[in-house]
Amino acid sequence: MRKTPVPHDPARARAGAETNRATAEAAEGGAAADPAAAPAAGPRTAPGPWTAFTLRRTGRLVVSLATLVTASFAMIHLIPGDPVRTALGPTADPALVEARRQALGLDRPVTQQFGHYLAELFQGRLGESIGAGLPVSDVIAARLPATLSLALPAFLVVLLAAVPGGMWAAVLTRDGRRRRGELAFGSVTGALAAVPEFLLAVALVACFAVALPLFPVASRGGLDSYVLPVVALSVVPAAALARIVRVETLRVLGEEYMRTAAAKRLPARLRYLRHALPNLLASSLTVGGLTLMALLTGTVLVEKVFAWPGLGTTIVQAITEKDYPMVQAVVLVYGTAALLITFAVDVAVAVVDPRSTVRGS
Repeated sequence: MRKTPVPHDPARARAGAETNRATAEAAEGGAAADPAAAPAAGPRTAPGPWTAFTLRRTGRLVVSLATLVTASFAMIHLIPGDPVRTALGPTADPALVEARRQALGLDRPVTQQFGHYLAELFQGRLGESIGAGLPVSDVIAARLPATLSLALPAFLVVLLAAVPGGMWAAVLTRDGRRRRGELAFGSVTGALAAVPEFLLAVALVACFAVALPLFPVASRGGLDSYVLPVVALSVVPAAALARIVRVETLRVLGEEYMRTAAAKRLPARLRYLRHALPNLLASSLTVGGLTLMALLTGTVLVEKVFAWPGLGTTIVQAITEKDYPMVQAVVLVYGTAALLITFAVDVAVAVVDPRSTVRGS
């Protein structure tokens, strides 16, 4: 069959040529706009788990510190009435009150006071005591070592007593064995954990310093003066931590890898120290951080009982004398210490157990 020739249409040809040209330009423009095709732009990679963990924990620390600083500044402004008049007494000379207000900067607007407070804080100056007229930073620098000399030995005693004691109790009472021993351990540690620290301190003074004069009653002196305060600080948290360590040890002993180690007839020392103890560190570190914070704050009452020249005695005296700048600074020091301990514990737990902490965050 013979094909009929199609007549040539110039308008249709021009329209087809323009369509093809527009399609080619769009393809070239899309290729140039594609970031994957651009040679200068490299592939974007997501931050690693350790980087994300560090940024998140550091951000939380910075926000918490900013909140603490703001709250400590607002503390003195939330007190009803004039804090200087309250501290100096109702019979103080008005000229003296006004001079002290000017020295503390309380006559300025609140925004200027906050800016001055931040500037002084970054330079390590925490204000001036209303009652003593001394720089608060000098007082804290003189009293902080005495508090640490109680809290750190007490923390060491807690770890050395609670971790082996809790593990030993778990090994002896696992699988329902030695019911009487389990009952005795739970009763003794529960009773000790419920005793207030200041009441225990008074009982220790009455028994071992007054009835039996074996140790000094109060004040900071030789090594024997540390015994009763350290015992008063460490008994309660050691009993509480031992109960937690026992429960965690029972959980670890029931894991499959512990049964495998026992089936291989590994010595008990290797099973408990090499396999059980490392798996207890994550939970023990968390509770240990809380214990250290509790020891730092617990020194407040214990120092008062033993007349120990530390921050606890300082803050009690400042509250009694209504020395609000001193109270403000000590609260800031305690709060900063608690936040730094929490941050250090988070990092330590992430190092010990990175799978659940770093990737989970």
